Amino acid sequence: MPRDDLRTLWSEPRPPHVPGRGRRDWALLAAGLGGVVLEATLRENVVWRPVAAGFTAWLCVLLLWRRTRPLAMVTLAFGSVLLLQVASLVAAPRESVGLDTGLVVLVLVYALPRWGSGREIVLGGVVILAVGALCVAMYDAPAVEKAVGLVFLLLPGVVGAAVRFRATARERQLEQVRSREREQLARELHDTVAHHVSAMVITAQAGRVLAGTDPSAAVEALEGVEEEGARTLEEMRAMVAALRDRGAGAEPAPPAGVADLERLVRTPGDRLKVDLGLDGELDSLPPAVDTAVYRIVQESMTNALRHAVDATELVVRIVAERHTIRVSVRDNGRRTGRGRDGYGLTGLRERAALLGGTLRAGPGADHGWQVEAELPRARSGNRGHSRPRR
Repeated sequence: MPRDDLRTLWSEPRPPHVPGRGRRDWALLAAGLGGVVLEATLRENVVWRPVAAGFTAWLCVLLLWRRTRPLAMVTLAFGSVLLLQVASLVAAPRESVGLDTGLVVLVLVYALPRWGSGREIVLGGVVILAVGALCVAMYDAPAVEKAVGLVFLLLPGVVGAAVRFRATARERQLEQVRSREREQLARELHDTVAHHVSAMVITAQAGRVLAGTDPSAAVEALEGVEEEGARTLEEMRAMVAALRDRGAGAEPAPPAGVADLERLVRTPGDRLKVDLGLDGELDSLPPAVDTAVYRIVQESMTNALRHAVDATELVVRIVAERHTIRVSVRDNGRRTGRGRDGYGLTGLRERAALLGGTLRAGPGADHGWQVEAELPRARSGNRGHSRPRR
């Protein structure tokens, strides 16, 4: 084994969430002790019957700590095997000492790589190999039979290592899924909160300007802030409820999509006029593409409200082609300073890339700011799974 691999194995921690002692452990102990009693009672050619029965019962008891103390149990078990072999070598009985039920020691061989740390696996493996090789050497049999016996002893350890590798791989896969879900949640929270809060700020600013000259307009502005705040809380509660229900196995509520754009473009106040144009078949988009289109328009509106100076119009065009969905959002304002992409545009680019599409954002050809995206639409066979327009 290369030195780096050995160092990695040596520093490997124990697996997390080691199960505690349960009914299966007590059932295994009862089965082992029952086998000891039956074999010691019914079998005739048992050498040193009390010693053999006590030794095998001792091995069965050690199984109770095989997960929490794998190295200690392997050391005690194989140390006892070595002492018994040395005693039988000195006394030189005509038959081998021990019961066939002593094969329960193979469970400890399995448990060592399955539940032990890297250091415990290395040290315990040395103990198993040393005692196993010594016992095989003391056993008077052909070389092939000795080799088969040693392989039979080590095989449960290989199985335990394979089971542990599979469980670790699955845990890493689940962690990747959880990480992607956290990233998606972060994007959804940013897109939702940033849009509504920006609208609330713009409305509040307009109300402050009009408070001295037109109190009724200021009251309307406050009502708009209240409405946006309530809508923000409602959407955030829906997200939290969906996450809780997802943990219980329920279906999360459908996210916003193209059908919700008409409600989205009703910007509070009269500062920004939104010209929304939809062209093509947009009723059968898959949920991921449907949500991406909505978020692109929402983030573009938010940026226009926050950063586009003197912007009065926002032109939104969504065109559904045979294989592609094209989204274009342009404002007629101007940007001050060079700036840099925020979390919103970064999240939109990541969302488009995950779908196999592209997104570009920058100054328009004549003036203003323009966001363009191309997203692949689903194949015809996948359209039946998309949600209907509301």
